Amino acid sequence: MPTAVTASKAAKKNTPGRVIFASLIGTTIEFYDFYAYATASVLVFPALFFPNATDINAILSAFAIFGVAFVARPLGSIVFGHYGDKIGRKGTLVASLLTMGIATFLIGFLPAATGSFVVLAPLMLVLLRFAQGLALGGEWSGAALLATENAPANKRAIYGTFPQLGAPIGFIIANLFFVGLQTSLTPEQFMAWGWRVPFILSAVMVAVGLWVRLSLVESPSFQKVLDQDKVEKSPFAATMKKHWRPTLAGTFIMLATYVLFYLMTSFTLTYGTAPATVEQAAAAAAAKGKEFTAAQAEAFVPGLGIARPEFLTMLIIGVVFFGLFTVASGPLAEKFGRRRFLIWVTTAIGAFGGAWTLMFGPGQGAAMVGLIVGFALMGLTFGPMAAILPELFPSNVRYTGSAVAYNMSSVIGAAPASFVAIALWQAGGGSTVWVGLYLALGAVLTLAALFMTKETRDVAYEDNVA
Repeated sequence: MPTAVTASKAAKKNTPGRVIFASLIGTTIEFYDFYAYATASVLVFPALFFPNATDINAILSAFAIFGVAFVARPLGSIVFGHYGDKIGRKGTLVASLLTMGIATFLIGFLPAATGSFVVLAPLMLVLLRFAQGLALGGEWSGAALLATENAPANKRAIYGTFPQLGAPIGFIIANLFFVGLQTSLTPEQFMAWGWRVPFILSAVMVAVGLWVRLSLVESPSFQKVLDQDKVEKSPFAATMKKHWRPTLAGTFIMLATYVLFYLMTSFTLTYGTAPATVEQAAAAAAAKGKEFTAAQAEAFVPGLGIARPEFLTMLIIGVVFFGLFTVASGPLAEKFGRRRFLIWVTTAIGAFGGAWTLMFGPGQGAAMVGLIVGFALMGLTFGPMAAILPELFPSNVRYTGSAVAYNMSSVIGAAPASFVAIALWQAGGGSTVWVGLYLALGAVLTLAALFMTKETRDVAYEDNVA
């Protein structure tokens, strides 16, 4: 990798259109790849990689592998953050996209856990999932900096919403693939090869993303770090030594956002499509050629009983609101300030947790309302994160600091969310009241971090070099 940005490239500027498209397409691809796994971990992977486990244990095993990526993400933030603060944003963003693309493509060719692959197949899935997490650990921060470090004055929060839009767009594309495949293929075809299509086709989007990102030049903020010879020898060590307080604050500022999102996606898909009655559960077991025992009937925990293609469609509708409110959050965070705006939104997330059982109790209509409200709140809280987290750090450790905060939050917020929520739902005998309180607790911790943080809206980006 190069060690400096040439003067000729530094003299050039990234046009607004190029910045917006490059930050948006990269995160769209990254999140598409990530969510393709999340959806498959509910629909396919329990049966494919854990065929001998009970239904609930197979789901929990798939989610445990899902969580491997969140363990990898802090490591990815250190590795990619190091190069992002040492050699520049552009090359690091290309490397993260390649890593994610290759890992996702290979998942599409994994064998089922049968015969000689009964142990090897799940192990290969773990390794590729780890690579996905490693890549996402470096992608988000680089995309956020690409947008905000090239933003005009007083528009960082607005420009910062574009990489954030990659999350809902990637989610919609991934799930449209799965809905289309499930409705156009037989269950046998979908399980045999249909689920592989979204993973393999991701290679096309990766090629487009690489082409766009290779045309970029470095941001003025990082160029100033080079010009002033302020590049840190070890960005991670400097971040932990000099900027551990904003790192800790950023970790908890992001916490409620992570808990909310993974409850709204992975958990609701599991809970929403679980049988609502013992009769439904018995019929589902029979359709799979399995026996539904008296012990299973006694331990049965009800869900909403909504068909999977139908619930995926409901999720896609909800995520449309995620995207719309992500766009709306930028001007609001610019007008009122990131901290003040997020305090309002996080308070609303806590209230939503308290009302969880009203929306995600029996009834498809109520669940649709709950998905719309939850995803609207998700957009409002997620949108400003690309502005507030980087603004906590000076330019020469901004990639590392924002990446570590974002991804450490994924470890405590996102990784356990689906697993804990399923355990709370099971322990509650079908009640989701504790799931809502779990979300409310995350909101309280985020509020505490926001109250202890100063407003960052007026930080001068290019002059902010430690």
